[in-house]
Amino acid sequence: MEAVAARAGTSKAVLYRRWPNRAHLALAAYRHRVVPVADRIPDTGDLREDVMAVLRHMRRNSGEMSPETLHGLLAELRVMPPDLMELLPGVMMTILRRAAERGEVDIEKVTPRIAALPGDLQRHQVLVTGRLGSDDFLAEIVDEIFLPLVVIPSRR
Repeated sequence: MEAVAARAGTSKAVLYRRWPNRAHLALAAYRHRVVPVADRIPDTGDLREDVMAVLRHMRRNSGEMSPETLHGLLAELRVMPPDLMELLPGVMMTILRRAAERGEVDIEKVTPRIAALPGDLQRHQVLVTGRLGSDDFLAEIVDEIFLPLVVIPSRR
């Protein structure tokens, strides 16, 4: 906070009036730099391509934050806005509802945890390895883990 205050030519007290802690400030800076995935929910007409597009978007956004900053934010989750971890499952549920309308998915069998799974696995990759994950890695998440959980067996 000291460095940010000095760079902005203000005091820490002024910063703390707007952001209650470092994590909120870092999240605000991150959100200023990236386009949220919720602002560009893909609709290609194909569940696999939509999920891959979301994961690629997440990967691009993750590239805007160092692994150290991401670790720091996750360590502060208990003081972060409650909707922070609900964003991606909401995006995925939108994609899954569209897929259900096309007959690809039985939406009644999809839980919020399942909807969050692709993003959680990608986030885990970044936290554990410090790497964003290749397209092959993203395809593995989608093809070997996620789609078998959600796609109606006769549609595979």
